[in-house]
Amino acid sequence: MAKSSPVVVDSDPELDYEAAPSDKRHSLFERLYTGTGGFEIVGKRKVYYGIAAVLVAIAVASIVFKGFTLGIDFAGGSRIQLPASDTVTTSKVEDVYRSALGHDPVTVQKVGSGSSATIQIRSDTLNTEQADKLQSALFDAFHPKDSNGQPSRNAISVAEISETWGGEVTKKALLALVVFVGLTMLYIAIRFERDMSIAAIASLFFNLIVTAGIYSLVGFEVTPAAVIGLLTILGYVLYDNVVVFDKVEENTRGVLHLSKHTYAEKANLAANQTLMRSINTTVIGILPIIGMLVIAVWLLGVGTLKDLALVQLVGMIVGGYSSIFFAVPILVSIKETWGPVAAHTKKVLNRRAGGAKARVGMAAAERVGVAGRGIDVSANGYGRDHAPRSQSAGAPRPGARPSGKRQKRRH
Repeated sequence: MAKSSPVVVDSDPELDYEAAPSDKRHSLFERLYTGTGGFEIVGKRKVYYGIAAVLVAIAVASIVFKGFTLGIDFAGGSRIQLPASDTVTTSKVEDVYRSALGHDPVTVQKVGSGSSATIQIRSDTLNTEQADKLQSALFDAFHPKDSNGQPSRNAISVAEISETWGGEVTKKALLALVVFVGLTMLYIAIRFERDMSIAAIASLFFNLIVTAGIYSLVGFEVTPAAVIGLLTILGYVLYDNVVVFDKVEENTRGVLHLSKHTYAEKANLAANQTLMRSINTTVIGILPIIGMLVIAVWLLGVGTLKDLALVQLVGMIVGGYSSIFFAVPILVSIKETWGPVAAHTKKVLNRRAGGAKARVGMAAAERVGVAGRGIDVSANGYGRDHAPRSQSAGAPRPGARPSGKRQKRRH
């Protein structure tokens, strides 16, 4: 029995909207580098919105209920400093301070390494009597030596920073932050179209809130270095958003005149294509910061640099996440809410639904027609010829060639 060819239903190429599935043999890193997709970012935006909402909620709760630990430059107070040694440790200095003044210092930390290492005490503002009492107690306990190598009270320095000066520094820092954010928002408004500007500004504030919340949660002191670090990461976030949105603009150019892909699908492809670049930029950016933490803070004991390092480390990681998994989904959600993109998306989805129904109907009609011609259509699409039931088994089908031995002619 002869086998028929498989039943094939031609589809309209305009309805063939799905990209070829990614090769499962390719590794994760290969797909990241080639940007071939396989990572549904926009389609799963509700998941990423949930992650962002949790991060913002934790950050806001920490800021509201715990607040920030302001450094002496902002809050004012007294800074006492004395040389460090094997016998002069932070815990012993804290005990001496508590015994002399009856309350705990704000912070006690070791700064520097080797012979230049010092112990820095930060406390509330001390009057002359309290400062003299503490200086005497520290000298009696540790006998620190001056630059000449002789024990001296002058080796213990006391510096006062007034609250008025701290208030002025706070105002200037807040003013610098507001001006920088304002200029950044102005650039975004000029650089991008309306919806992209809204998404980029939302990503900017998301980064600010989460970074500030983590800083509050950890409890590091807010110093001028921390404010400078915060301003630095805002520039990094802006750069990352520009890179991602440039690719979105390139991919979505003219999409409204086509009916094969939606705006969301083109934006998702752009996010995939820039994902590896964002990862590389983030990793390259945080490596020097990790080096700063390890070498400067832990090995050299420069404790003041940890404020700058932490805010930059957190800000760059959050910025890399927000530019891909927050800014792009926000943009697509805004676009699909109103305007021509929303109408285009509805049109494409309706066309696909109609095309799918048409393909199903054509396949069913083809199967019915093939079966009516005496072809048994199996599940895998192949047919098998068989004779109609009304026809006898031994009789040839109409139009069939005679079979068997050729008859001899009668002479």
